[in-house]
Amino acid sequence: MDISIIILNYKSRGLALNCIKSIKEADFSPESSGLKYEIIVVDNNSNDGIGEIISWQYPGIKFIQNKKNLGMGAGNNVGIKKAEGRYVAVMNPDTMAFPDTFLKLYNFMESSPEVGIAGPKQFYPDRTVQNSCYQWYNLFTPVYRRTPLGKFKFAQKDVARFLMKDSDHNSVKKVDWLLGSFLFCRSSCLDQIGFFDERFFMYFEDTDLCRRTWQKGWKVVYFPESRIIHNHKRESAETPWYKFLWNQAARAHVISWLKYLKKWRKVRVIPGIRDNA
Repeated sequence: MDISIIILNYKSRGLALNCIKSIKEADFSPESSGLKYEIIVVDNNSNDGIGEIISWQYPGIKFIQNKKNLGMGAGNNVGIKKAEGRYVAVMNPDTMAFPDTFLKLYNFMESSPEVGIAGPKQFYPDRTVQNSCYQWYNLFTPVYRRTPLGKFKFAQKDVARFLMKDSDHNSVKKVDWLLGSFLFCRSSCLDQIGFFDERFFMYFEDTDLCRRTWQKGWKVVYFPESRIIHNHKRESAETPWYKFLWNQAARAHVISWLKYLKKWRKVRVIPGIRDNA
């Protein structure tokens, strides 16, 4: 098996089915690539009937039903543990692949054995470019992005650094971390660093995974020659900062940020990363 594609569903049946359709329409034909792939769909107790639809429409897909909502990291880990591919592509249900998405990432990784994780260029449905590669958070970066402090120039400077606004997003480059909506991972890298950290129920599991990738000597690379559509909504950021206690996504974001700070508080420099700055 060349590529195992993991889709974690939580009450996103329609989006997940569109995601699967885009994978089925991608170019895996023997004439062009001959790549062998599998699709693994994990459902986090959505109760939306997706299992029945998949068994009827796509009997070849591996479907795993969780008895409860395990969160992003743990839910994806369930699928990764069943994966047989040399590469694992973790896809959000709200993403859609282009016909050459997997082939281009596969060829890039085959020619770059030092890369542990790569990520494609991401677009909103209207085809505007979406931020999907980043530098590390500073201590107050999440605060600047969620509160009125973000209006100050010092905060705007830090957010621009974090979002890599001065960087060319059309060129291949090493980055600190990639948005977890689509991660193309080398299985041997995941075996070494250990899958997603399940202490993060939602948010920062992608940041943490990339940080451990760099820590173990692998590279994380933004690869814009491969593309996807991502119907992304920043649910936690759409809630006013003073109402975060009443919004589940916003609370999860804050809780994960505190867990991330606690985990990485003693790590100031990761070997191999500083040349990205």
